[in-house]
Order: sequence, then structure tokens, then C-alpha cells
Amino acid sequence: MTDWQQWQDSWDRQQEWYLPDREERFRVMLDAVEALVGDRPRVLDLACGTGSISRRLLTRFPGAVSTGVDLDPALLAIARGSFEGEQRVEFVRADLTAPDWAETLPYDSYDAVLTATALHWLREEPLRALYGRLAGLVRPGGVFLNADHMPDESTPRINAAERAFRKARQEREKAAGVQDWADWWDAVAAAPELAEEAAERFAIFGRPREGDHGNGEFATLRWHTDTLRGAGFAEARTAWSSLTDAVVIALK
Repeated sequence: MTDWQQWQDSWDRQQEWYLPDREERFRVMLDAVEALVGDRPRVLDLACGTGSISRRLLTRFPGAVSTGVDLDPALLAIARGSFEGEQRVEFVRADLTAPDWAETLPYDSYDAVLTATALHWLREEPLRALYGRLAGLVRPGGVFLNADHMPDESTPRINAAERAFRKARQEREKAAGVQDWADWWDAVAAAPELAEEAAERFAIFGRPREGDHGNGEFATLRWHTDTLRGAGFAEARTAWSSLTDAVVIALK
């Protein structure tokens, strides 16, 4: 019998190698959900991966319900396996760049849409279009939160110091046996219970390689807030930030 929770835990550890403050982001996001829409929200876990946000959402808010949506068949297999029997969450496979992806969802609107470390894989125009669709999914008074890398190129010396510090930390942890992005996917590919899904995943996205986890198009914080307002959200601002990353919050 497959230990799906072990896969979920290994995903979290691999992500924390890149994002040591990952849990703090999740806490800030859920604080904002409770403050703005209460403790029984209907939530869309956007680009949900293995369901990390949904796991923390349902633990904190027993009365919440969640819809996880993603395109990756391997990550969705882990999500479905680790949430088996949980009636408060369901998972949908969809391509967020498709114009009709929202039609696959079980609800027409959500109190909150949450996403983390995912939307940087979309280029500027697809992301702009996605924000427009999300403005139609979030109910009036509802909230959208996006945690991701949002660079500030106006501080080159600060950025260089942060990169050196991060690289040294990661090298120490890697030497101690921590998996990076490519290592984790190698383990997935070698697992019989995920071999079929991994092959399909690699056909869509390519085989993950060392160093490609940071690839993508990282928009600035200002771009996100301006674009969200332009998409139809009434307010948009920073909810949290580090030297490299931020959580953007937008209120419908």
C-alpha cells in the first residue's frame, strides 16, 4: 500500500529547501482568509500541487471546503492519495491557460483563491488573463492571495548578499542529504506507484533538471498589484514580504 503521506511530507521538505519561511507564508495567507471571509471559507487552491495549502486550510478551519486545481498528473496523484476519504476537498485537473478551465470547477464562485510558488511559470499575458478570470471567480468581498518570488532589481547589493547567503545555506543542507527539485522528481520517476503519472508529467513539462526550479517569469510586486486592480479587484497590496518573495493580497 502506498504511503501517500510520505510523498506529501517529502514534497514539503523539498520545497522548504528553497523556501525556509514557507510555513510563515501559509500562516499569513490563512490569517488573511479568516480576517476577510471568516473561518468556514470555500477556497480554490490554485495550482495546488500535492495540496499543501488545502492541508493547512482544513487543519486550521475544520468547516472549510477546498477545490484543488492543477495540470500535473503526478502531483495530483499524491494529492488525491493523501486526501483519500476527505469529503471537504476535491481535485480537478485543468490547464490554467485554457480559456474554459474554470468551467471544470464544482462551484461558480469562491470566498478565497490561494496559490503559492506556482504562477511564475506563466508568462505575463497568460497571467494577466488568469487574473481576469479569477476576478470573476472570487465573490464580492472575497480575497485572492498569491505567494511567489517577486524580485526588486533596484537593490543589487542587497540582492547579491541574499543570493550568496541562500546558496551557502542550500549547499550545507544539500550536503546533509536534502533533496532538491531534480532529486525529488528522480525519486518520483523511480516509484512504481507514480511511474505512469511521472511519464505523462515529463511529456507535458519536460524532465526536471538541477537548477531549473527557479526558471520562470518573475513579475514585480508592483506589476501584480496593478494587474489585479486592472482585472477588477477593488484593492491590492502586499500582505507579507521577505528579501526575495512576497504575498500579494487582492480584495474583490
